[in-house]
Amino acid sequence: MFITEAFAQTAAPGGAAGGADILMSILPFLLIFVVMYFLIIRPQRAAMKRREELLKNIRRGDQVVTGGGIVGKVTKVVDDNELEVEVAEGVKLRVVRSGISEVRVKGEPVKE
Repeated sequence: MFITEAFAQTAAPGGAAGGADILMSILPFLLIFVVMYFLIIRPQRAAMKRREELLKNIRRGDQVVTGGGIVGKVTKVVDDNELEVEVAEGVKLRVVRSGISEVRVKGEPVKE
């Protein structure tokens, strides 16, 4: 009296309906990921490569702006990570390369 009869649902021939349902439920997530890759991830990687190239190619004589907004001229490349920047006549700062936010004016090529 309190127990109802359970009826089995009929499966589609070949059992293909289960696989199609899974594919249709995953498809929107795949499409969102593809759109995010082309609109966000790919341009951001390109910008990071440009910044790395910019920082790697800083030479003596370049006018740079630090992350703190200080404008100066590179007088010496200390090593791969540090630069010596002259911010006023006779005032030199040692700046970490990653602290440079932009290179304004390119200087003369380094004579080797």
